[in-house]
Amino acid sequence: MTDKQQPTVLLVEDNAHVLALNQSVLERRGYSVLTARSLAAVRQLLARKPRVDVAVLDIRLPDGNGLDFVPELRQTAPVPVLMLTSCRDYDDMVRGLTGGADDYMTKPYRIDELLARIAALLLKREPVHPPSEVVRGPLVLDTVAQRGFLFGEDMLLQPREFATLLFLIRSGGQSVPAGELYEAVWKLPAAGSAGAVKTAISRLRGKLRGSGYTITSGRGTGYRFQKDE
Repeated sequence: MTDKQQPTVLLVEDNAHVLALNQSVLERRGYSVLTARSLAAVRQLLARKPRVDVAVLDIRLPDGNGLDFVPELRQTAPVPVLMLTSCRDYDDMVRGLTGGADDYMTKPYRIDELLARIAALLLKREPVHPPSEVVRGPLVLDTVAQRGFLFGEDMLLQPREFATLLFLIRSGGQSVPAGELYEAVWKLPAAGSAGAVKTAISRLRGKLRGSGYTITSGRGTGYRFQKDE
């Protein structure tokens, strides 16, 4: 789902009143909504290859069972599926969840619960990846290649220099004691860490010259990445 784009919900429900109500509520909440009242209508709709982010699928439809349709839906639109049914049969619920559905609700239901479940499914669909680049002004750290660039030029950071700089940047402007920094980067107990950390910081300060950023230190407080004053 791209940024600032309305999530699209596919509603498949044969009850016209329920369908209209759910569509109205979802649209008021900022969703784009596609609707169908039968499996045949869904197939025609999906043939046009619309963008779909989550599907809400009734089980008892006039031309088939929504549970049986889930695998077919997945082939065309591999999206989270919430099953809706008036049947409270436990076996149906198990069959739905093991057959590929992501969630299951029985009718009648509260509309706020439906909205919450749709929102939860959309969150699950969004993979959370750390950014591959950390950018501070002209300074760019490539966390995949573990290389630093300043104004597009390779800073030629040694592995521990890169790790030290990245750790300090990700500390959000907070001072990091030398021992903590040593344990995080060198993966060794903090005892005897002062010399190694001091050397790495000194090298980094030189390589950061002209970037508009520096690494400051204070007695008893540790090291902090910040803008030049």
